[in-house]
Amino acid sequence: MRNHWRAYLTLFVLIALGFSIGARLLFLQVLNAGFYKALAQGQQGASMVEKGERGKIFARDKTGNLVLLAANQKVPYAFLSPAEILSENEEQVATLLSPLLTIDQNVILQKTKNKESFFEVLKKKMTEEEAKAMEALTLEGAHIGWEISRVYPQGSFASHLLGFVNHEGKGQYGVEGFFDEVLAGKEGVRRNILNPASYFLGAGESSAENGKNIILTIDYNIQSLAEALLKRAQENLGAKEGTIIVINPRTGKILALANTPSFNPNEYAKEKLETFPNAAVEKIYEPGSVFKAITMASALEEHAVEPTTTYVDEGILRIGGYKILNYDNRVWGERTMREVLEFSINTGAVFAATELGHSIFMKFLDKFGIFEKTNVSLPGEVASQNRELRQGYNITLATASFGQGIEMTPMQLVRAYSALANKGRLVTPFIIEGETPELSQPILSPQTVLDITSMLVSVTEEGFGKAARVPGYAIAGKTGTAQVSWSALGVQKAGYSDQTVQSFIGYAPAYNPQMLVLVKLTNPKTKTAEYSAVPLFKEIMKYSLDYLEIPPDTEQ
Repeated sequence: MRNHWRAYLTLFVLIALGFSIGARLLFLQVLNAGFYKALAQGQQGASMVEKGERGKIFARDKTGNLVLLAANQKVPYAFLSPAEILSENEEQVATLLSPLLTIDQNVILQKTKNKESFFEVLKKKMTEEEAKAMEALTLEGAHIGWEISRVYPQGSFASHLLGFVNHEGKGQYGVEGFFDEVLAGKEGVRRNILNPASYFLGAGESSAENGKNIILTIDYNIQSLAEALLKRAQENLGAKEGTIIVINPRTGKILALANTPSFNPNEYAKEKLETFPNAAVEKIYEPGSVFKAITMASALEEHAVEPTTTYVDEGILRIGGYKILNYDNRVWGERTMREVLEFSINTGAVFAATELGHSIFMKFLDKFGIFEKTNVSLPGEVASQNRELRQGYNITLATASFGQGIEMTPMQLVRAYSALANKGRLVTPFIIEGETPELSQPILSPQTVLDITSMLVSVTEEGFGKAARVPGYAIAGKTGTAQVSWSALGVQKAGYSDQTVQSFIGYAPAYNPQMLVLVKLTNPKTKTAEYSAVPLFKEIMKYSLDYLEIPPDTEQ
């Protein structure tokens, strides 16, 4: 019996020890599990802030097929985890990596000595050959990571619409700039996984959110033709700059928006800053005779004139100390308002504006949106204040009637013409699929729309716009050859240079419009738009009508 107490004592000690261990485990694994889990993660992981993958940008063709315009590419980069590198191996790491990555050996060596760090970038945007060679070295503490780089598979295609992403990951110009926050996504934390000895095991999950994809309204094939035509105009006609806009005038949907010169967003750093602005919305100009249709529509709406109203042109009109002449100093004699548009008679446009009255003329300019932005979803849009025009000088109001001394962007002109093609309603141009079309209240009556359209059809049937005709379709359009002011060229001098802006704008089928096209060329070698912009208009209009299978509205 004397030996039994020792057994009981031993049993008691064992039971007490078991309870003690159990209590400790309960404390560690249950009551304070969160604390010790966080402590372990802190010891075994290294946090890294990163952004979600940037959204892609697409265009479509007429069948709805998506065409990738902006995407992301995984690019390798080299980094060190100095905490993993033994002191005696630092020299070896620097010696082997220096020639491979073309980095100074001392720079690498300095990074290896930061033993509290698990992440020291050595080189971004490595080549695949460099990545493979570094991987083959199997150096302790030297790793290859992957980051996302923005790429544009179509090169310079739609470059002014797209813009680019700079080296800081920030969208610049175009859709990349305007929708940067939507495309960029949100930042989050990625925890790199380390073992208890602080060796890098791999990348953990990230809390970052990817950006949203965007689909543009442009049709890939129509946009391609627009860009090809501008390139041809630059090469064959010597045009300094050019813009083509194709839009559905009923909705405001932009089917093409092209500028020349363009640029390759993959190599944006090689370009001059003046190449990046989108001339369609960021540059104002004096449109010239294409604006006569807006003047005439305003006068028709107020019954100041009718298409058959006549006046006598004497070839010269004197206002104060100024003279207004017709193109090529022509004298036209007695002409109707229809013929004023057909033969683009400057004095006839002044007559219509004078009959309308200056104050009412200014109200119509406001109604047509000449003093405001179009609100298209593109950055940097401007609108001229037209200060001289607002001052009410008779000569300025007179020249504005035929598109000189009045400023606007190409997109503003397109929007103004949309009212002629869309039952008197202005549209808000849009470039992103899913945007809701916005239409103004009618600013023109159905009769005015019918009359001005008939007069613009006469321009292509009987007037200077004959080269714009497309077999099977009635084309409503207007030519314009505007002089470029010295001030627009950066010269501190009054008056106009011998440089010109030659353009043609029109819509079809004229009495059921589905397409509205503007072609604008800066200083081509040709004398007038009849020989430069008009043929380009015909080519893209004919292609678009055929391509979109829009039924003919006249006999062949």
